[in-house]
Amino acid sequence: MKLPYAEPFRIKMVEEIRQSTREQREQWLKEADYNLFNLKSSQVFIDLLTDSGTGAMSDQQWGALMTGDESYAGSRSFQQLHETVQKISGYKYLLPTHQGRAAENVLFSVLVKEGDVVPGNSHFDTTKGHIEFRKAHAIDCTVDEAFDIENLYPFKGNIDLEKLEKVYQTYPKEKIPFCLVTITCNSSGGQPVSLENMRAVKELSDRYGIPVYFDSARFSENAYFIKQREKGQENRSIKEIAREVFSYGAGMTMSSKKDGLVNIGGFIALNDEKVYRAASNFTIIYEGFITYGGMAGRDMAALAVGLNEATEFPYLESRISQVEYLGNKMIEYGIPLQKPIGGHAVFIDALKFLPNVKREEYPAQTLANEIYKEAGIRTVEIGTILADRDPETRENRYPKLELVRLAIPRRTYTNNHMEYIAAAVKNVFDRRDEILKGYHITWESDILRHFTVKLEEA
Repeated sequence: MKLPYAEPFRIKMVEEIRQSTREQREQWLKEADYNLFNLKSSQVFIDLLTDSGTGAMSDQQWGALMTGDESYAGSRSFQQLHETVQKISGYKYLLPTHQGRAAENVLFSVLVKEGDVVPGNSHFDTTKGHIEFRKAHAIDCTVDEAFDIENLYPFKGNIDLEKLEKVYQTYPKEKIPFCLVTITCNSSGGQPVSLENMRAVKELSDRYGIPVYFDSARFSENAYFIKQREKGQENRSIKEIAREVFSYGAGMTMSSKKDGLVNIGGFIALNDEKVYRAASNFTIIYEGFITYGGMAGRDMAALAVGLNEATEFPYLESRISQVEYLGNKMIEYGIPLQKPIGGHAVFIDALKFLPNVKREEYPAQTLANEIYKEAGIRTVEIGTILADRDPETRENRYPKLELVRLAIPRRTYTNNHMEYIAAAVKNVFDRRDEILKGYHITWESDILRHFTVKLEEA
């Protein structure tokens, strides 16, 4: 008999979570202005709001915390992290930050100015926010296959080379500071970018003199998909694939709270000394000295261990197979999902799930709230609210896909939790025809409104 798959770890500590009643959840949601970000963690049974900083660290990482060097300048922990990042990425220079959006803030302060355009593949919310805050524009060049949820195209995060070249031909070189490749591409459903596509983006960008940078929060999961899906890559290690990926870029930003397997932290890694020097000044202004940049020494030490663990195949196989397990269970129930299933999350197509809710009443937010009311599961809207308003017209931007993301924290929940989640979503799906109305916005911020928006029932 062939032995069944078993996770390459055992559980050493547990944290209690508690269930609540539907009446309690409905009241809590109302008090939170129907914004799931406003809920207390104690009001949530299974938390799928994000996979960012919510995972479980290993015993080796906890041990590294105890040996962290908290020196203000030139700490041993920084050297450990620097050497690890150099080995994985090949980049010479490292600037730690307190998290990924801080890395964006520092790097974009150097590279992005008013009137610029930044092409890429479905820029994520903070990325687009940092670009638009500087009165520049993000231009989405994602392949069209990404917006057909039933299409099984294996690399839906790819950049469409014709779209990208049109940007290069339309705008002067000095208005395009870089092309940004997000790996994996979160906003299109956790979809990977192929090695072939990244190589082609690099070659095209070189012809126009445009540097390529990576948003690398889930670079290791992207490398796993390359190994599993791309011809000729099956016998290479995750670290070998990642090293080649980064060879096609001038640098990277990293939210270490994803594939770094830590609860806080980020960094910028670069090869360009001129950009590094300029970014160092902004790091000192915004974050801290260049050898800690907003991170404690102990957190840098844990991150160095986490980056090595996250680039090992057994860990990735366990992590991504659990996401696939949940997605396949929901597909069995007939729930419309972005396919193939992504690396860090399952993405539900809210437009197909709730066809009776008008787009101006935010069907993805409506679905996320219904899932919470059903079973105490917190998810997040990746739709019109997150897409924000056009900075010039102030009209809602309606994305091609209106999604609810169920982001799975790393090494945190069991497959019994996945069964519970799938059953809860099925219960909502079975009564979808009864859900006719969504929400109206009563208050919103000028940018990145989804974090603090206030809503009322329509």
